[in-house]
Amino acid sequence: MGLSIDSASAGECSRTHKVFLLTNYILLGAASSCIFLTLSLRLIPSLVGGLLILLHIVTIAGAISGCAAASRGDSKFYGAHMVATVLTAIFQGSVSVLIFTRPSDFLSNLKSYVREEDGVVILKLAGGLCVVIFCLEWAVLTLAFFLKYNAYVERKGSNGGMRSAKVQDEEDLKTLPWPFQV
Repeated sequence: MGLSIDSASAGECSRTHKVFLLTNYILLGAASSCIFLTLSLRLIPSLVGGLLILLHIVTIAGAISGCAAASRGDSKFYGAHMVATVLTAIFQGSVSVLIFTRPSDFLSNLKSYVREEDGVVILKLAGGLCVVIFCLEWAVLTLAFFLKYNAYVERKGSNGGMRSAKVQDEEDLKTLPWPFQV
């Protein structure tokens, strides 16, 4: 269930699982590289710089939790992982737009101690990584959805195969919480 892959699953599902893990590992590398580029601006005393580093740390935590959930087969935190990934993707995209549209203004808000020319170059490198992270996070979301869907289909298939729609609807109604049961 969730992001797990059973040994009886098809080869396609196995490839999806491997691509999901590979994408998460690349996401880990890109986010950690972005942290090091941000730290090279020497902006630790800045609040905006701290928030930028925190965004990359949350991205790393999301990628680690995605890898762990896929390896363990745990779907307990699937929804939280999806929400966190969507939010970090949105923020990464926003940061990259800010970096590429107004690099010198963004650099002055970071209160960096690096010369402006060097800081803009470093910031544009970090912005490029933010774009890569943005794309990778949406790929991770898509792959996680396919893994969850495949696990759902496998679970439904192992519960007795194909049944008539009326029998299936009656069984689905029995699983509803008390106030909604017919």
